Amino acid sequence: MTKRRSALLLLAVLAAAAAGCKKSVPANVAAMVNSRAITNADLDRQFKRQFPQQPEGTSPDQVQFQKLELLRAMIDEEILLQRAERLSLLAKDDEVDLRLNQLKAPHTQEEFQKQLDAQGMTVESLKAQIRRTLSIDKLLNKEIGNQISISDKDVEDFYNANKGAFRFPETTYHVARIVVTPGPNPDVRNLAGNKAQNEDQARKKMLMIEARLKQGDDFAKLAQNFSEDPQSAANGGDMGFIPESSLAQADAETRKAIMTLTPGQVSSPIRTQGGWHILKLVTREQAGQRELNDPRVQQNIRETLRTRKEQLLRNAYFDACRNEAQITNFLAISIAPGFEKK
Repeated sequence: MTKRRSALLLLAVLAAAAAGCKKSVPANVAAMVNSRAITNADLDRQFKRQFPQQPEGTSPDQVQFQKLELLRAMIDEEILLQRAERLSLLAKDDEVDLRLNQLKAPHTQEEFQKQLDAQGMTVESLKAQIRRTLSIDKLLNKEIGNQISISDKDVEDFYNANKGAFRFPETTYHVARIVVTPGPNPDVRNLAGNKAQNEDQARKKMLMIEARLKQGDDFAKLAQNFSEDPQSAANGGDMGFIPESSLAQADAETRKAIMTLTPGQVSSPIRTQGGWHILKLVTREQAGQRELNDPRVQQNIRETLRTRKEQLLRNAYFDACRNEAQITNFLAISIAPGFEKK
């Protein structure tokens, strides 16, 4: 074989290898998570549900920013869903049907259908989303929730390091809340990626949350999944301890609810200037020092430590799941300067 023929053969082999390594990008793809595509159509549908109306003056750059944020959340959801599949944790049909009936409970059939139409969804697409959410919940409960253990020594150490926090110069209320607001807010972060877009959606979402609380759903988990309060949602709605004197700054209905609820009780939905909220009174602490042997102190510390640990483990778990996934964000590539547009 001549040198020229050898060189041509080598070039052909290299070209074939390069062609084999080149990633084939299907049309209409916003991102790839392992071998599964999130299409631009998927992203557009979710975007219209999250932001059905843009405020006047919204720029194309703001829209792209919102899409990038939403796509990141969709990528994270897809990563977790695929892991749930591998661990055989996908929600079963009866679990999906039960949750669907819970969502329908506060509405007439006509109201429920109008709500689906407004979001561009069918019953089947809603069931698919419910299955995804329940499957991810099962995954996180198995891999995070069931791994958390708070020892007596953890409780004692926390108490000794924060003893002053259990000395109350006045009556103090430990309060948690779930918030729903009627307008778009890009700062909202909850596990379900759920955001009401107008007054009607906000009212119906709050009724759904109230119905699930009455059916026994955990307040903290509902707050993490659905609350629209950027400060407290990740902590299960926990607002910490509120001195009685600070309640003077709250509206009359909120103040009355906090002062009349019994520990563990949940309020009815309350309409405020900023939207809706449901309150839970965790404990009411009279003035004075609370000792470590007080059951209320023990419970409060365990709940605080568990919430902190769960948030830490969730963040680490999400990052670890991303590390093992093969992700290509084509929307980001198409926007970022210096990268080839696919």
